[in-house]
Amino acid sequence: MQKKIKVAEAKKTSTPEISIVIPVYNEEENIETLCRRLFKTMDAVKRSYELIIVDDGSADKTPQMLRDIFKKRSDVLRVVTFNGNYGQYVAILAGFEHVHGEIVVTLDADLQNLPEEIPNLLVKIDEGHDLVGSYRAKRHDNWFRTLASKIVNFIREQTTGIKMRDHGCMLRAYRRFIIDEVVKTRETSTFITALAQKFAGNPIDIPVTHEERAAGSSKYNLYKLIRITFDLMTGFSLVPLQVFTMVGMVISSASGIYFLVELFKKVVTHHHGYGLHFAFVFLLLSVIILGIGLLGEYLGRAYFAVCEHPRFVIRDILEKKSEKKKDKE
Repeated sequence: MQKKIKVAEAKKTSTPEISIVIPVYNEEENIETLCRRLFKTMDAVKRSYELIIVDDGSADKTPQMLRDIFKKRSDVLRVVTFNGNYGQYVAILAGFEHVHGEIVVTLDADLQNLPEEIPNLLVKIDEGHDLVGSYRAKRHDNWFRTLASKIVNFIREQTTGIKMRDHGCMLRAYRRFIIDEVVKTRETSTFITALAQKFAGNPIDIPVTHEERAAGSSKYNLYKLIRITFDLMTGFSLVPLQVFTMVGMVISSASGIYFLVELFKKVVTHHHGYGLHFAFVFLLLSVIILGIGLLGEYLGRAYFAVCEHPRFVIRDILEKKSEKKKDKE
């Protein structure tokens, strides 16, 4: 009986308390500095932890640099490598599927959010919060990124009702049960920050420092920002369809009135003209095309959900042999 208790205690102490998940893509200029600062911060915390870095199909020197770092810190580091580029949120989901800790922290690799602020998030978790979000107190992005972020934040809150200060800031801490629920979802476009917010019972947002990108360039372009907005709207709300229905009703009513006016003018005043006709037809066509696009978003998500295509394909995992054995068990 005593031997069984000792074995159970040994297993418990071998499990890290904190898991840190970082997605990376072509970050050869930042990855060494990031890991050095992160290891220094977490070693000073004096709490057991693991670092899971997911390489999202990097085409630069990042994979080799991660292998070199793994050789030095295989005691806490695991590296998951994709066979292609699947996107930031998919990479985070892959990391979530490999965490062992009861507290999970996410962080970007661009060093705009400071690894040194992770202990501040842990304090709030220890106070009883199950999700600690963060917002950039003073942003150092260009005007386009700042404006786009504000627009997406506004659309998200208006269409989904999910309230958080800054969904684009990935420095966040979660209780493990929230991560488990996020992993259970099989959506092709999983917007992690919004989804986790729905599962949380006692969330809080805290201000964090935001630095200028020290090296490299942002991986988000205009298309990806628009894609995020559509994922938010179609993944968490029926508001786009409802708005389109209301617009259709208004335009249908206006069309009916316009038809009666034109009929009256033709019968009574014998007026002839086609300019307004063409303008109105083009307006109707544009609304129809917009509606078809919205319906396509929802149908596309349903299609991929039914097909159950894998969200990502892992090419390789670097981890200690003991970790591989534990995952198999």
